[in-house]
Amino acid sequence: MKTLSISKKDIASMTSQDVEKLATRLEQDNYSNAFEGLDDWHMLRAIAFQRPELIEPYIHLLDLEPYDEA
Repeated sequence: MKTLSISKKDIASMTSQDVEKLATRLEQDNYSNAFEGLDDWHMLRAIAFQRPELIEPYIHLLDLEPYDEA
């Protein structure tokens, strides 16, 4: 089984267009297997923690939106 390796260098070199392509794949959810989608989701999540400005338009894909627990 292949493991996803996400380096800080990879994320630092990403552009908003790269993130848009990633988010588009996630929104279309047209993967040949569940693991490909999971890899993309993990990549988007890693970007969210290191470069949150890039994922602002796609935060809904991560379910990280703030909510009121009251």
